[in-house]
Amino acid sequence: MRLNAVVDSYYAASARAAPERPALDGPIDCDVCVIGGGIAACSVALHLAERGYRVVLIEAQRIGWGASGRSGGQVIFGVAAGQTKLEKLLGVAAARAIWDVSIEGLALVKKLITKYAIDCDWASGQMQVALKPRHERELQAEIETLHGRYEYRSVRYMQREEVCSILATARYTGGLHDSAGGHLHPLNYTLGLAAAAENRGAAIFNNTRALGFARGSQLRVRTSGGEVRCRKLALCGNTYLGDLAPALTKKIMPVATYIIATEQLGRERAVGLIANNAAVSDMNWILDYFRLSADHRMLFGGRVSYSTLAPFGVAGATRARMLAVFPQLAGARTQFAWGGYVDITMNRAPHFGRLAPDVYFLQGFSGHGIALAGIAGALVAEAIAGTAERFDVFAKIPHSNFPGGSLLRRPALVLAMLYYRLRDLL
Repeated sequence: MRLNAVVDSYYAASARAAPERPALDGPIDCDVCVIGGGIAACSVALHLAERGYRVVLIEAQRIGWGASGRSGGQVIFGVAAGQTKLEKLLGVAAARAIWDVSIEGLALVKKLITKYAIDCDWASGQMQVALKPRHERELQAEIETLHGRYEYRSVRYMQREEVCSILATARYTGGLHDSAGGHLHPLNYTLGLAAAAENRGAAIFNNTRALGFARGSQLRVRTSGGEVRCRKLALCGNTYLGDLAPALTKKIMPVATYIIATEQLGRERAVGLIANNAAVSDMNWILDYFRLSADHRMLFGGRVSYSTLAPFGVAGATRARMLAVFPQLAGARTQFAWGGYVDITMNRAPHFGRLAPDVYFLQGFSGHGIALAGIAGALVAEAIAGTAERFDVFAKIPHSNFPGGSLLRRPALVLAMLYYRLRDLL
């Protein structure tokens, strides 16, 4: 994709004004260099700048260009792997520690929006909805675990009648509602974090690709137009790091997801579709997710691609999925259609750690990036400042490379996903 290309998304069209940040030209010294321009990177920069560190953030494109500025905008509790898997991987105590951090991440989103007056259309409420009895049982078991073992009381089960009274569709048979979750305009939230970091003293450079780094008496990050000399480095580029850190790219897989936005529906019609204005995602592996925008559009996503090849007619295919849920939108024009990559890990758990004592990384959010990436940035700042206990719990999560090597790992994943596609149909 060409440098600084603008994604033709609803978010880009409705983004708040942002400064034209320059490219780095020449050498610069700082305490910490952050690579990436999404929520994780901006959060690292902000939380370090709040502590008085000299921070330089470099982004190959522009702030919010990647997944952080293109996502479904849903703010979801926990991690994608789920607490049961984390307990098996780490034990109950460590899994609980990760849970507590993730819930703090939900609160942090709202705290930062308020503290820095970030205009990003925050709306409370997130729902996970069932399509079959198996999904209902899974949701009920999860709620029982969250209430009992994790003392998380903001979730409750919704019977079919209640779901149908809120969502104007007969497709769903039950649901989980989380009053602590919600949704927002992800690009404006990311831009707001970047502006807050700058106001605290961080320097941000767009159009500045990191080409490599070397460790010595100090870290040196070579860029397309200069060099950053620093004491610590945070890699937050996720699927866009490329050859900068090959050991990290083996642990994640870029997965393409697609979203459409309808024309403005008007408040009455929009509320008639989602009465409580919650964000919604279904329980399928190849899931649908949807919500209303602040200006009363339906934003509908899903249709993941594990092959990196954009399916032919993806906008039409995503629209067909929307109409399967809301056939009453047949007359509503699709005004925007876009896609992008999210980073997943083999076990769907987040992948945080260090490549060296002074080189930190954050990746593998697996669809839970808005809340989790924000708190992850705070954990990196804590660790750099000398309190690494919470960061180190995440760093202990075991991660495997995707099988098949550089040539075969994606075909292997595509074949594996066929199983889950078939399972969705059962």
